[in-house]
Amino acid sequence: MERFEVLGVPFSLQLWDTAGQERFKCIASTYYRGAQAIIIVFNLNDVASLEHTKQWLADALKENDPSSVLLFLVGSKKDLSTPAQYVLMEKDALKVAQEMKAEYWAVSSLTGENVREFFFRVAALTFEANVLAELEKSGARRIGDVVRIHSEDSNLYLTASKKKPTCCP
Repeated sequence: MERFEVLGVPFSLQLWDTAGQERFKCIASTYYRGAQAIIIVFNLNDVASLEHTKQWLADALKENDPSSVLLFLVGSKKDLSTPAQYVLMEKDALKVAQEMKAEYWAVSSLTGENVREFFFRVAALTFEANVLAELEKSGARRIGDVVRIHSEDSNLYLTASKKKPTCCP
């Protein structure tokens, strides 16, 4: 469970990592069911892992409506690629992402490059989808209508640190 604050509202994401491993395949569909976002991760230094993303996505979409889920294709281990290798792999990854209708990100867990930004992007888009769904459900579509966002967890924290005043208390 990761907690974020989006537009001043506490928001939580529940993340499941099935790692695309065969031994988890029989239980993975349980975790995929009802997902609001699907994040398919591959190794930027392994062309075969990029090819496997198509099957991983197909498996996840068996349990979800493709039009109602956010899709992300994430290349990991960017720090291990030479610039030349990365350019070639990124070209292929962008093509796959376009075919999947997924948003593409390249990250490095080792250096932290784009990791924080990526998860904040997922949180923001998921939050937006939830707000829009709530608007549809409540019928509040006119300017000035009140939209109530409910949080069931009173122990939420921010993943982003708040800026402290530099001069006065």
